[in-house]
Amino acid sequence: MSDAINTANAEISTARQSTNKHKDLNLDKPVLWLSGGFIALFVAIALFDDTLLAKIVDVGFNWSVMIFGPYWQVLLLLTFLISLALAAGRTGHVVLGGLNKPEMDGFRWLSIILCTLLAGGGVFWAAAEPIAHFVSSPPVFASTDDVKQIAINALSQSFMHWGFLAWAILGSLTSIVLMHLHYDKGLPLKPRTLLYPLLGERALHGITGTLIDTTSIIAVAAGTIGPIGFLGLQVSYALNALFGLPDSYATQLVIILLAIGMYTLSALSGVNRGIQFLSRCNIILAIGLMIYILIFGDTSFIINGYLQGVGSMLNNFFPMATYRGDEAWLSWWTVFFWGWFLGYGPMMAIFIARISRGRTIRQLVCAVSIIAPLITCFWFTVVGGSGLAFEISNPGSVSAAFEGFNLPASLLAITQQLPYPTVISILFLLLTAIFIITTGDSMTYTISVVISGNSEPSTAIRAFWGIMMGISALILISMGSGGITALQSFIVITAVPVSLILLPSLWNAPKLAIEMAKTQGF
Repeated sequence: MSDAINTANAEISTARQSTNKHKDLNLDKPVLWLSGGFIALFVAIALFDDTLLAKIVDVGFNWSVMIFGPYWQVLLLLTFLISLALAAGRTGHVVLGGLNKPEMDGFRWLSIILCTLLAGGGVFWAAAEPIAHFVSSPPVFASTDDVKQIAINALSQSFMHWGFLAWAILGSLTSIVLMHLHYDKGLPLKPRTLLYPLLGERALHGITGTLIDTTSIIAVAAGTIGPIGFLGLQVSYALNALFGLPDSYATQLVIILLAIGMYTLSALSGVNRGIQFLSRCNIILAIGLMIYILIFGDTSFIINGYLQGVGSMLNNFFPMATYRGDEAWLSWWTVFFWGWFLGYGPMMAIFIARISRGRTIRQLVCAVSIIAPLITCFWFTVVGGSGLAFEISNPGSVSAAFEGFNLPASLLAITQQLPYPTVISILFLLLTAIFIITTGDSMTYTISVVISGNSEPSTAIRAFWGIMMGISALILISMGSGGITALQSFIVITAVPVSLILLPSLWNAPKLAIEMAKTQGF
């Protein structure tokens, strides 16, 4: 009899352990199965028939940019303008997050914000986009034979794509809504909460809330898998060019496995340890490289290019933001970037809400919508502006390397014209890797928060998502760059439903900000 009781107790204990493991992994959450299953299906189709996948994605991409492109341009513009109005008015004094004092100092806070969005784009696009617009002038600018003016126009267009509008959509109005509803009202820190003022309880429960969260996770996972894959492709190319190492899948495999290990461990350590540490290191390295290039590069061109480029962007701000004259060009540039950044919108807002408790609306908007964009534009001028200066003084020195839209080659063409080119090239590759690792760990953490509903999700769910995104990148690049390219185009498709999730924040953020201002006595 006692043996039977012991056996029964053992079975109960095993069942409880199994249940606890399921809870740790959140296997009972439909969002996990839908989002993870969709990504797995995408990768499976890519392996089974990449031509079919490319056709499906191309049709969806073309439809998305044609139908929703104008709406996205208006959405980003209004988000930026409304956020500025809230920061400038009495609502700017409102303290968010239910704390009187910020949880972290300003440098660490801004470092994390900067590193999370810029990712690898902050290095390779900074080198490549200005030269791309220099070689082929953006249609919004009148044609001219003045080479320096062409360079300024190229910088201005790059600033538009990586400046005020791109940053504002990632965490200005949406972060205000989430911080109030989560910290003051006790609603979950999930994308579904953004639609609570519009849909009420329907947004929080049942299929509606599940679909909102699932769509947001798929979009940000796709947006993170792409840069992870490109990290392997780009660093492998650079190592081959610098040291003759084979530009092969084996090299890419090692690079991505190292990245997976680093960003997963960082995500496991949480916001206050690994993510903060990596962000701080990245910003310090970026500042060091900027100072070096300012000293040994064309300092005068960089300073003048930044001032004139920002001035030209502000002067042409509304024409560039609302330009619709060449839809083919827009789908390759502006609308593509807007779709990419929109995909990050809800999850970045959650991440910023998580790290911004105790900040005022004015501090939040100034950091996200003004300071971060201006720093980004200066970084683009230091890297891409140096490339333009080299190109003007020695035609073909950068544009020839960039031919065929070769992003890593354009970066190397710039670094190879600086003193100690090999050392500087290695440091830029390290910077790129840490940028992408920082994005990987922050998005791994944020996805885990959304699925678990806990601000400190279990290590199991963090490790699962970190490894899953990395493995997906490895599978896609095993097919060549076409797999990652299809994923990049797919990001724009996911921006369609995500942009609808972000829309109500245009009126909900001002409404909630005014309510908070009255409550706090402003």
